[in-house]
Amino acid sequence: MDTISNMFTTIMNAQNINKPDTLTPFSNIKMSILRILKDDDYIREYKKIENEGKGYIKIVLNYQENKPAISKITRVSKPGRRIYIKNNQIPKVLNGFGIAILSTPKGILSGSDAKKSGIGGELIAEIW
Repeated sequence: MDTISNMFTTIMNAQNINKPDTLTPFSNIKMSILRILKDDDYIREYKKIENEGKGYIKIVLNYQENKPAISKITRVSKPGRRIYIKNNQIPKVLNGFGIAILSTPKGILSGSDAKKSGIGGELIAEIW
């Protein structure tokens, strides 16, 4: 079961029906991915909430002129097939209009931050 793909699917489904927010089960890696999405204005806000003793993340979605800020999320590395790249192989998503998300030795980073740091890692997703 791929919890990151489930989070991406939840976000896309909520945007397709113009929901203002959505919930996903809590994990630290999801919080790190959402931090990058917030920094690049793909989502408005996220926060951890408790509900009946279980942790969830509330994600407030971002819309621009009534259109979702996220057009597409592609999960690149999957549990059955991990994709590792060097810093000079980090893709430029949609000619710089999108972002790549990597899991690096320094934590979860966007592709541009990983390039600046000169490190590669596991290519988690591409978003535009």
